[in-house]
Amino acid sequence: MFSTKEAETARARSERRAGHPPNRRRLPLGPWLLLGSLVLGGWSLPSRAAEFAFGADLSFLKQAEDHGRIFKDGTNALPGLQLFKHHGYNWIRLRLFVEPVGNHLPNNLAYTLALAKEAKQLGYQFLLDLHYANSWADPGQQPTPGTWVNLSHAERVQAVFAYTRDTIAAFRDAGVLPDTVQVGNEISNGMLWPDGQLPDHWKNFTDYLRAGTQGVDAGRGTNPPPKLMLHIDQGGNIARTKYFFDHVNQYQIPYDVIGLSYYPWWQGTLMDLRANLAFAAATYHKDVIVVETAYHWRPAGETADRAEPFAETPAGQREFLEELTRLVLAVPDNRGQGIFWWEPAVADRGGLGSRSFFDENGNALPVISVFDKYTRPAPPGR
Repeated sequence: MFSTKEAETARARSERRAGHPPNRRRLPLGPWLLLGSLVLGGWSLPSRAAEFAFGADLSFLKQAEDHGRIFKDGTNALPGLQLFKHHGYNWIRLRLFVEPVGNHLPNNLAYTLALAKEAKQLGYQFLLDLHYANSWADPGQQPTPGTWVNLSHAERVQAVFAYTRDTIAAFRDAGVLPDTVQVGNEISNGMLWPDGQLPDHWKNFTDYLRAGTQGVDAGRGTNPPPKLMLHIDQGGNIARTKYFFDHVNQYQIPYDVIGLSYYPWWQGTLMDLRANLAFAAATYHKDVIVVETAYHWRPAGETADRAEPFAETPAGQREFLEELTRLVLAVPDNRGQGIFWWEPAVADRGGLGSRSFFDENGNALPVISVFDKYTRPAPPGR
C-alpha cells in the first residue's frame, strides 16, 4: 500500500493541437548550415542501430485505420504498423489518458492495450506515455482528472500511485508490459494543476512524480522494471533543462532517461538542440531521447510567419529528419538513444496532416525511408 510518507521520501502544446503557434522567436538559417558541415564533415556516427530507438508516436494510427484510412508504400497498401516496421521502426510510443477520456480522443486503456498488442506481435518495443489527465497534458495545460479534483493532496498522491500501479498491471497481464514509461507528458511546468503547478509547488509536484514511479514498480509484478522517462518540452533550452532536472535531483526522483520535445518552430535551432543534448547527457549521466519531433511536408499555419530552416516540402521534411538523426546519433558517449516522430500516420486531424508521413491520399512521402540506411543489412556479397 502506498502512503503519503512514501510519497514524501505558456500553452505551447495545446496551441499546436489546434494548429496555431505560440509566440516564439524567428529561427536563423546560419546555424543549420554550420550543422550540416559538422555532421557530414567531422563527426563519427556510432554503429548502434540495434539499441537506438527509431520510433514513432502512433497513438492515432488505430483510430485512423478503424475509420477506413489506408496507408500505401508505393503501390502496396499495408497495415500501418507493418509499413513502419518495414522501414526500420523498432519502437512505438502510445499515450494514455485517465478515463473518462475527453475531447473525443480514442486513447483509453482498451484502445491502447489493443494497439500495444499489435505492435508487440510485430517486435516493437513499447514506450507508454502517461498523461495523468482526461485529455491533453502539456506545458500550457496540465488539468487534474475530474474524479481527482476534490481530493486532498495526500489522497491525490495515493490516486496517482494506484492509477499507475493498476495501469501497468493491466499491460503486464495482457503480455505487453511497457519497456519504458513516461511519468507525465511535457511536465516542464508541473502536472495536476493547480496543486502540482511549477514553479510554486515543487514539493507537491515531486510527490506526484514519486507516486508515479513507485506505481510503475508496483505494477510490474516479478517482471524486469521498465525504464523511467521524465519528459519536458525544452529541447533547445539548456537553462530550462538545467532548472528542471536540478530540482528533480534535489528531490531524489528516480529516472533513467531524459525525454525532450523538439519542434524547430518552437524550440530553437538544431545547434541549440545539439548543445542541450550534450549538456543533459554529460551533466546528469542519463541517456537522452528526442521523444517528440515533427516537420511539415507542406506549408502550415503554425509556421506561416516564420523563416524555417528547411523547405516545407516532402524533400525538406526528409532532410530535417536526416539531419536530426545524425545529430542524435552523435551525442557524446553514445548517450543519444533515439527519436520519436509525433503522429506520422493520421486522418482527419486538421493541421496534423501537414506533419504526416503520408499525403492526402495515403501515399508515403520520402521521409518514410530515412531510417532504412541505418537498419537494413547490406545485400549479400557486399
